[in-house]
Amino acid sequence: MSDGANIEVRFGLKAAFDDLVGKKLMNFASAASRHPDFARELPRFISEVRRMFTPDEMLTQLAQMTYGRNKENWDILDEDDPLCKSPAAAAEHIRQFMMIKELLTMAKLGTS
Repeated sequence: MSDGANIEVRFGLKAAFDDLVGKKLMNFASAASRHPDFARELPRFISEVRRMFTPDEMLTQLAQMTYGRNKENWDILDEDDPLCKSPAAAAEHIRQFMMIKELLTMAKLGTS
């Protein structure tokens, strides 16, 4: 998990958050929806991200990502674009992002 810290030092908070959450965590969550081993490790990944960034940093970066994703969705769902994602794939991606956003911003993570 030190990748995020190294990226933050070299390229700044936004780049570190985008890399760690926007790419790595989103890919991990996607894999977790299909593979039990990844699903078991997802809470640890979430906890590590929560440790690396302050609540204010996460809220700010997630708000920026949400805004960016909302703008992207106009392109993703453009039916005239033959390379666009299917509406079902786009909806699943948005659902996963919203789940991650909720887990990162909860006051306290539960254990079960």
